[in-house]
Amino acid sequence: MSGMWMAETTVPDEELAQHLAQVLVERRLAACVHIAPIASVYRWQGAVQTDDEFVLSIKTVEDRLEAVEAAIKEHHPFEVIAFFAHFVPRINDEYAAWLEEATRPG
Repeated sequence: MSGMWMAETTVPDEELAQHLAQVLVERRLAACVHIAPIASVYRWQGAVQTDDEFVLSIKTVEDRLEAVEAAIKEHHPFEVIAFFAHFVPRINDEYAAWLEEATRPG
């Protein structure tokens, strides 16, 4: 088993968050996507901005990460997209098996 990776991105509204989560799971790029509202404070074009956004926490495997990022870029309206992923060093065997099955192409 390749282990679990958690990828994250943010989107400007819940409708896009739901759509993107659906795309990722339907394409078997993610086993599960959690969606949560957040408040973002960031610097953009020389000014501090504050926006309500939605964060997507994407559970996947390493060999699907590039396709996850490509799908996000395909549907995302931002000029600069936040996308990052980190390896999860420990998960239980049953969850790992489910994750592998849920992200297996075909």
